[in-house]
Amino acid sequence: MKKIVFAVAALALATTAAFADVIADRQAVMKENAKQVGTLVKMVKGEAPFDAAAVVAALTALNDNVQKIDVAASFPAGSDKGDTTASPKIWEDLAGFQAQVDKFKEVTAAAVASPAADLDALKAQVGTIGQTCGTCHEAFRVKKG
Repeated sequence: MKKIVFAVAALALATTAAFADVIADRQAVMKENAKQVGTLVKMVKGEAPFDAAAVVAALTALNDNVQKIDVAASFPAGSDKGDTTASPKIWEDLAGFQAQVDKFKEVTAAAVASPAADLDALKAQVGTIGQTCGTCHEAFRVKKG
């Protein structure tokens, strides 16, 4: 009996640790996305000068990161528990969430294909990227605080 209890406890601990890794991995992706968007936003706000090479670098890094998002691998069933702001709505509407991720992939790919050549174009690109992020966050993220 002790062996069964130990085995079940070990399995539960391993499962919790696996979900913690998945959660940490997807949080790292989102933090990296925020970093790249932040570089662009600083230019839009006038906190940094427009720099076409920095725009291309930030858009490329953002797009590379976004294209790697695998909903099934990053949001497995049960990974809504723990230190996460992922909303349970993700698992209730996985197809809708996947559609939002796919839209984000399209938006970032389009931005890389035609990077902003000036500040006005960057403002438009950042607006589109921000709207895409915001739409997903409103529907599929639990607000902290």
